[in-house]
Amino acid sequence: MRKLIIAVMLVAFTFTVAYAVDSVTYDSKKGAVTFNHKDHADKLGCEACHEGTPAKIAIDKNAAHGASCKDCHKDKGGPTKCNDCHKK
Repeated sequence: MRKLIIAVMLVAFTFTVAYAVDSVTYDSKKGAVTFNHKDHADKLGCEACHEGTPAKIAIDKNAAHGASCKDCHKDKGGPTKCNDCHKK
């Protein structure tokens, strides 16, 4: 019985870690930035943005306009203009 409980807990934990919401929205003064999290995760893998166990990342202006978002978009051909990401 103990092994069954441990197995169920492991499956539940694994599912929780592997589950990625479809979209994530960050609010900003220039307008909300919503991106498709599942598409990013499928294309780049979790490690591209998350270190260790994935969790929501606190994105500030410097991160979004630097290595976390905009620099990657320049390298990979993603949107880089203000209104491409910021929607009012």
